[in-house]
Amino acid sequence: MDIKERFSHSSLSNMVVQYLKEEIFLENYKEGDRILEAQIAEELDISRAPVREAIKELENQGLVETIPRKGSFVIQLSQKDIQELFNIRIMLENRLLEKIINEDLLDEKDFDYLEGLVQDMIKTAESTEDENRKVLEVNKRDVAFHHHLWKKSESKWTIKILTGLYFQLQLALLIDAKKEENLVQSAKQHFNIIKSLKEKDCKKAKESLRNHIITLSQKVESCS
Repeated sequence: MDIKERFSHSSLSNMVVQYLKEEIFLENYKEGDRILEAQIAEELDISRAPVREAIKELENQGLVETIPRKGSFVIQLSQKDIQELFNIRIMLENRLLEKIINEDLLDEKDFDYLEGLVQDMIKTAESTEDENRKVLEVNKRDVAFHHHLWKKSESKWTIKILTGLYFQLQLALLIDAKKEENLVQSAKQHFNIIKSLKEKDCKKAKESLRNHIITLSQKVESCS
């Protein structure tokens, strides 16, 4: 296979990854649903090879589980799984918030960017879009908000761990977001995180993070 063919094939596989990921996040594929190579190939009018590669990549990202002689399925996250993911996230992000505040790693451009993301979240949450699409778009900005803080912390190994959990966290957030009675209020909680970061108040920053992540219906063990 020449370079042009390899590049074209790789791009096609990446396209299928993005397509399937959005289908999962929009719940067109629900937890536990089987993903059929032939069906996806037919839907997208492509061969099965890039679909097979895409499913393998989604396995690597922790969104799909392949069971020998049974097939590939969207992962299922129990409430216990979600709580564990959120506990890990709170513990790690608390450390990043400490580092960001103690080393003064944010400037006005960072705050402007973060506030812009929150405004976009609120605008999307208040829109008349389809509910699943609305939750997905708010979630994308939520992930961008926290990912920016991860990068600014310059904590290589912590970021590596969080990145490894990235897509499971995103799916857990989407599942949890559907339980939120007020998506707008959830989006506005980010302003409390920004405020505490501006004031360099580590205790309030951690508290704001916990309040944002933990819903009222969850009893996730708090981190100190």
